[in-house]
Amino acid sequence: MAETPIRIEIVSDVVCPWCYLGQRRLKLALERLEGEVAASITWKPFQLEPHAPPEGFDTLDYLSRKIGGADAVRQSHEQLTRMGAEIGLPFALDKARKFPNTLDAHRLTHWAGLEGAELQDQVMQALFRANFVEGRNVGDREVLLQIAEEAGMDRATVERKLSDGADVDTVRGEIAHAQRIGVTGVPCFIIDQRYAVTGAQPVELFENGLRQIAQEKARQS
Repeated sequence: MAETPIRIEIVSDVVCPWCYLGQRRLKLALERLEGEVAASITWKPFQLEPHAPPEGFDTLDYLSRKIGGADAVRQSHEQLTRMGAEIGLPFALDKARKFPNTLDAHRLTHWAGLEGAELQDQVMQALFRANFVEGRNVGDREVLLQIAEEAGMDRATVERKLSDGADVDTVRGEIAHAQRIGVTGVPCFIIDQRYAVTGAQPVELFENGLRQIAQEKARQS
């Protein structure tokens, strides 16, 4: 039986730990569906804190205000670390000292996507690792340039685009589009532009849902 092609757009922010967790669970589900589903994945931008200053916020202060104090932050970090460990996904959340403005990171991901889905995914994974494992500030342009260069992108070109303000309006337009179609939180997985799955759902939910969609498409073809 031929694999059924399915398009998946992942609307996410690189500072969203649930996006990091959810995309890995999706990947594990797709591994289980090998031979049944051929997924093409595109990353789409979203900003959890679009008004963050260029220098970012102190992470602990910001999260404490958002979710109800330092104890709530600690409990959330412990929960995420435990859930990540269950699927081999590392977290080192206490290393992240800055909660950045992610507009430039999304611009970088956009440019990577213009060169291909594989490169875009590579850059997105590097941004997640930098933020959630290495404690690097993904709002810092030097960090973004290092990630771009390590992924094989031309550093000088990326540096020029970052300085010139290239594609700021494009990325903001994509965020506005996501909001217009009803995305209010991330991660949001848009499947074949018909179905939406929100949140870091269990691997089994992704697996079963994608299998049902593939079977329905196969019957209709």
